[in-house]
Amino acid sequence: MKRVLLTYSAEYAPRMQPYFDAVRSVGLEPLEPGADEYDAVILAGGNDIDPAHYGQAPDPQLGELDPARDVYELDIAWAALQRDIPILAICRGMQLLNVACGGTLKQHIDGHRNVFHSVTVAPGSRLARITGETEFEVNSRHHQVLDELGDGIVVTARSGDVIEAAEMPGKRFVLAVQWHPEDLVGTHPPHHALFAALADTLKS
Repeated sequence: MKRVLLTYSAEYAPRMQPYFDAVRSVGLEPLEPGADEYDAVILAGGNDIDPAHYGQAPDPQLGELDPARDVYELDIAWAALQRDIPILAICRGMQLLNVACGGTLKQHIDGHRNVFHSVTVAPGSRLARITGETEFEVNSRHHQVLDELGDGIVVTARSGDVIEAAEMPGKRFVLAVQWHPEDLVGTHPPHHALFAALADTLKS
């Protein structure tokens, strides 16, 4: 069975069950942080990223930080990208992936916490092929978003002027979403499809 490293902090552990369930639902084995051998990585949601990692001073509305997690996950992301290990990046994970590739974040926006809204998907993108959709509903629990894109990152979905999904076409599988598909896998096919696509990549 192919194994997927899930990155999260002890503080975030109580919220990880939907991730574990989503990974198992597509026939993969989830691994806790610290595992040395794995076939794919899921960069999970969590705290804000220290803006020092992308050359900015803290915004007054910056949330709680976890410096140790930042360092650990940046190392994991860099190693996975170098070795072309598949990555599914979710919420904070999407932001961290962008920072790992040299991009920046908007440290605060309004209107994207605890809401549902639609996203528009770029035709011909990996996300469009995976979901079979050009527009669908997502959940939203964030106040930070991508700003300047990191090297190799291409935008594949938006909600207004907010970047909602991105990917790296030059890689085997690098897909990043700003929403939380792990909470919707049992009821919304496009979100289950993200995890199924990761599994298909590993099994091919």
